[in-house]
Amino acid sequence: MTYGKKLRERIAGPGTTPLIGVYDMYSASIAAKHYDGMFVSGFGFAASYYGLPDIGFIAWPDMVAFVQRLRGAFPHHHLLVDIDDGYVDPEVACHVVEGLERIGASGVILEDQKRPRRCGHADGKQVLPLEEYLEKLHRVLETRKDLVVVARTDATDEHDILHRAERLAATDADVVLVDGVRSVDWIKRIREVTGGKPLLFNQIAGGKSPRLSLGELSDLGVDVAIYSTPCLFAAHEAVDSALSDLKAADGRLPRVDPASGVGVQAATSLLERNIARERLTPEGVAV
Repeated sequence: MTYGKKLRERIAGPGTTPLIGVYDMYSASIAAKHYDGMFVSGFGFAASYYGLPDIGFIAWPDMVAFVQRLRGAFPHHHLLVDIDDGYVDPEVACHVVEGLERIGASGVILEDQKRPRRCGHADGKQVLPLEEYLEKLHRVLETRKDLVVVARTDATDEHDILHRAERLAATDADVVLVDGVRSVDWIKRIREVTGGKPLLFNQIAGGKSPRLSLGELSDLGVDVAIYSTPCLFAAHEAVDSALSDLKAADGRLPRVDPASGVGVQAATSLLERNIARERLTPEGVAV
């Protein structure tokens, strides 16, 4: 069974499928212990790989190389990849989709933003003319063999949001994402115009969308939830706190609790999972 088919079947199952945003191999190693699916977040990758905001700096060969490393370490996990606007050109988008499917990505998200692009929860977003985006999406759909394709709109005008969501749902895309949804009422309105097409909801801390549980999302008819940056933001907070404490302690490292703390042994044990002959799957999760 292909990775695309596995993810498609997971999405078609009961409840809302969570995909956890990872930004490097270490965060992915931790996420893999808890969840069976990962989201390769453009926000996280731009931040960790370049130290830059998510406004269009990502070079597609860098993203493909990262996904290849992820697939090698995590052969049992779903990998949904953010490819932004397909790196502007439809030919490039199709080439990237072919490469990602070849190395084992489960799916991609293709957005309709116009350059300079923005994070989906930022102000100042602009979208391509709908027909121009649909042509790019159509070419990507023709290129993929079994890869899951998520059609994403970043429209902000209320009429345009519903119009684009309805048009995207009418394509052969597997899933529709309206990014930056501001309320539960809007999730319901989008669910109505997309019919039976699977719907994806993007949650990001401090973003424009409401904080909802998987149970609440399932009740709203949402099929997939991506968590773009929980690992990145947790790392930011933890590293900043740890270095502040180190400075306050005049450079003396804290004592590590051997049972629950993170030191060289815990870190090594985590990473050894990625080269084990039999890769471990998340506890209590069938993949």
